[in-house]
Amino acid sequence: MKAVHIYVDGSCEDNRNVTKSTSAGWGYCVIVGDSGRGRGQGELVEEKSGRVITNDSDIEFLGAEVGSNNTAELSAIAHALRWVIVNSDLDNVQIRTDSTYAGNVTSGNWKAKANKVLVKRVQGLWEGALEVCNVEWEHVRAHRGHRWNERADHLAFKAMKGESPIPLQFWKPGMR
Repeated sequence: MKAVHIYVDGSCEDNRNVTKSTSAGWGYCVIVGDSGRGRGQGELVEEKSGRVITNDSDIEFLGAEVGSNNTAELSAIAHALRWVIVNSDLDNVQIRTDSTYAGNVTSGNWKAKANKVLVKRVQGLWEGALEVCNVEWEHVRAHRGHRWNERADHLAFKAMKGESPIPLQFWKPGMR
């Protein structure tokens, strides 16, 4: 398979005084043929979204203690890395996130002060993905009209709300 770009995002409506019950969502979209210039080129291969799981008895629990923007961003990266590991016929993967925090703690450039269990899990997935292909991350500025970053934001926002995303053929950047 060609090199892929995976846009990830997280969403938490009220990111203050977060708790285990604070609703947060994550989303990612896998793109082949993206130029990275924000024009939305490329073909959508897969997209996925869900809620941040804070219940440690849930099979999908990744280690998030609370629902927050940070745990949502990290969950998005975790799920994207799971996709990379399963689709091991890849050569190069670039994960694009609008969270410098999530990118830097995932890759080990920064030490996490919070979300340590989740960060450890995401770092383990990062290492696992590096065993099957070259993986890098890049910061993308949020809410600047970049089609695929906006799509990941839409997926995360709808997941946080417990709603289904608008199908891609009816969706336009800026639609939440």
